[in-house]
Amino acid sequence: MSSQPQSVSLDGRTLEGGGQLLRLALSLSALTFLPVHVWDIRANRVPRKPNQLAGGLKPAHLAAVEWLANATRADTRGMFLGSSTLHFTPLCRGPGVASSGDIERSCSRANNESTAGVWQAVYDGDRLTRRDSRIPLSSPGSVCLILQAILPYLLFQSHDTASTACQERECRAVSVPLRVIIEGGTNVSKSPSIEYFSQVLIPLLVKKIGIPKIATTLIKRGWSSGRADVGAVQFDLTPLTHGSKLSKFDFSNRGEVASMHISILAPASVRNSLRKKVTERLLARYPEADILYPIDEDTGNGTRLYLLVVAETSNGYRLGQDCLWGRKLNSATPDSVTAIVIKALERDLDAGGCVDEYMQDQLVVFQALAEGRSTVDTGKKARATLHTQTARWVAGQVLGLTFDEQGNCNGCGFEVGEDFAERKVENAVADLGKVQIKSNADKRLE
Repeated sequence: MSSQPQSVSLDGRTLEGGGQLLRLALSLSALTFLPVHVWDIRANRVPRKPNQLAGGLKPAHLAAVEWLANATRADTRGMFLGSSTLHFTPLCRGPGVASSGDIERSCSRANNESTAGVWQAVYDGDRLTRRDSRIPLSSPGSVCLILQAILPYLLFQSHDTASTACQERECRAVSVPLRVIIEGGTNVSKSPSIEYFSQVLIPLLVKKIGIPKIATTLIKRGWSSGRADVGAVQFDLTPLTHGSKLSKFDFSNRGEVASMHISILAPASVRNSLRKKVTERLLARYPEADILYPIDEDTGNGTRLYLLVVAETSNGYRLGQDCLWGRKLNSATPDSVTAIVIKALERDLDAGGCVDEYMQDQLVVFQALAEGRSTVDTGKKARATLHTQTARWVAGQVLGLTFDEQGNCNGCGFEVGEDFAERKVENAVADLGKVQIKSNADKRLE
């Protein structure tokens, strides 16, 4: 159709008013090719230091924006550090592969500037076996929040097939594996850690929603505590196949606590004490649970301590709480960290829901894209977090969805490879036609 979808305008001060609003808006825009305009970006953020700017695009936000812009050859305005306004209009659906040093220029920006895209093709002979990409970052901004912004695009956008010569629909059943290396922080304050991502989010996406397996390889840890240190993580995944849809899902009937997974990153001075106190506290409350230690690591740094405790239930759900200690360590630190994490986890478990407070908002995008009504039991008297309310609002504004009071919604049934923007335009034209027919009928009755 010749008609173009209107840009979706979003006030960056809405609800949580932080980076999550921007990440989800651009994630959905890149996937659906619906242009978005976000203003007052992160305006609700408070400066950490006097005379320090709080809002606008920070390095990690900009890294995600630039990657999505290059992946979709987006026409952008305001894509620079500190920008408080961003216009984002995707233009190209192709993978934009850079192959053997030759840049594929099938798509370009609105000003006809040729761009290199984000993918490097990997071949075994003449067979395309994988596409690689790297997102560099010189500061320890959260690796997982950058991935959060691009993951729907990686999973749901059609990246063509392993057979470059085959263009028929039936040949699109095989998706090309993707490998993305993201630099930044793996253990960052007020952000999901790579441990939480690997032990809580990924298992729920794969086992409970049906997302293809996502493998994580920690190349180097990156910390925001102590001396800032930049790390890197490698993510390997295979996108959903062309023409497929994500089925609706139901998070209910949590089951009983079956095991506890304790991950400890701490200096030798407190590591043994922390392990002992966490274990004793958990066994006192959950004596029948198996206690496992997936990570027990010496940070070798007196200023770096991180604890994650994950409860796994008999029905396969995982709920986690963590603490990145940001103060000086002393003999009382293990008690303090243990109390913070266990108290928060007990609150989530006592609510009876299938997810912890930090998982709620991360499932919204999958509810929105799935076909049919997806439900998530967040527990008795559990209110949606501000992040969750924000995610639902953004999904509603961009995709035209509504969430009920329990947080359930009928997803848009996004089909991998479809022109969703054209679908939205066609639906708008059809709705306009229905209004016109009703108006004419009403006039005849007068």
